[in-house]
Amino acid sequence: MEGTVFDIQRNSLNDGPGIRTTVFLKGCALNCLWCHNRESIAVKPLLRFYPDKCQNCMECVTVCDAEAHLDLEGKHAVDFARCVQNWDCIQVCPSGALVKTGKNMSIEEVMQIFLKDRDYFDRSGGGITLSGGEPMIQYEFSKSLLAECHVQGIHTCLDTTGYTPWERLKSMMACTDLFLYDYKETDPKKHKEFTGVDNILIRENLARLNDAGAAIVLRCPVIPGMNDNEEHLGEIARLSRMYEGIREVHILPYHTLGIGKAEQHGIKAEHVTFSIPDEKIKAHWWTILNSHDAKNFRIF
Repeated sequence: MEGTVFDIQRNSLNDGPGIRTTVFLKGCALNCLWCHNRESIAVKPLLRFYPDKCQNCMECVTVCDAEAHLDLEGKHAVDFARCVQNWDCIQVCPSGALVKTGKNMSIEEVMQIFLKDRDYFDRSGGGITLSGGEPMIQYEFSKSLLAECHVQGIHTCLDTTGYTPWERLKSMMACTDLFLYDYKETDPKKHKEFTGVDNILIRENLARLNDAGAAIVLRCPVIPGMNDNEEHLGEIARLSRMYEGIREVHILPYHTLGIGKAEQHGIKAEHVTFSIPDEKIKAHWWTILNSHDAKNFRIF
């Protein structure tokens, strides 16, 4: 069995307890305005171009029959819309300026990487985390990979939006030690405006996971001017009190790291400008959450 992986990060400290290896799978049903992994939304691989590495040798121009690579007065440019993904350009690029984002990997190949980090997992109380994208888009691969980790005695986390059929999410409980569960917006209409889908199924699945005894970390991306209002932060606090399964609440302030990656993949940024919250804004969030008696929350 194979899955489409677009990144594997070793020695990760922010994707669950201890030192972890995080596997990022392609594919997501949501299209968040602030997404920092826009290259993960499509399941298929994508071409990535690093302009700062390009030597303008034009070798890619000579091998690309689709004319996706252009020589603009001696400067290389990419027309991503023309790319037919035969990857010949990558083979001839001498500087690594062209790479393929997304490759098929077997369970065995991924496990070989995990097992190299086994000592770090054991000493730190860490393990592996499946992220994305949305791992449940590649449900069979995700379930098989986490199940094999359990066979090997490795702690597992599943980072999920919760936007998936309950029966699938329920089946993941047997091989998932901790769910990193996204909670992006309380109001269903705003949630659809921000992400492309409403939050009804997401909230239902959160309640079901809690009732089924799952261990959960609620992960809440907070974007100034979008979802940092008292109604939403107050509901985060209420959920932290109401659901015993929620062990921690992580408030994740907006950052701009995904903008450059999107441009390198030829993905147009949304016509929305977000601001990075300063310490004063974060302090205001803390005040709201604290005033609503939020339990076990951290602002990163």
